[in-house]
Amino acid sequence: MPPEELFDTGPDPDNPGWRHWNLRDSTLFNGAVMGPLIARRDDDGKARLRMVPERRHENLQGIVHGAVTLSLIDIALFTTMHFAGSGNAGPSVTLELSTQFVGGGDPKRPLDAVTEIVRETGKLVFIRGMVEQESDVVASFSGIIRKMNRRAIPS
Repeated sequence: MPPEELFDTGPDPDNPGWRHWNLRDSTLFNGAVMGPLIARRDDDGKARLRMVPERRHENLQGIVHGAVTLSLIDIALFTTMHFAGSGNAGPSVTLELSTQFVGGGDPKRPLDAVTEIVRETGKLVFIRGMVEQESDVVASFSGIIRKMNRRAIPS
């Protein structure tokens, strides 16, 4: 199935300059766990993926759960390919993800994964970024994505 049939990437009327980044099937992980996501390419060429935390995203300490932050980062790797790379975030897998948590996420403020491509080859994309809430850094990370051939993906 073509990516445009799997994703809603249309403009977000509530946030000018942003686009939806949501699977059309909201019962899959992104929608069921993360909720609505929006994305854009910033003026500096970096990609930005935003989520608005909800109560379900908090841990016992009342901050955004680390697993939610890691999920946002993983999804952001693919958003980066779409907004700042070759444009094809289609069949790919995360090969490596290294994350350093440097602060707790405030569940009352949007959480942004801001990313850039370090290098893109025919089969790999090397990405680095930060998860931030305005000027507060929650995590820094780097990841490697392997672009896959559609025939290599089990149906």
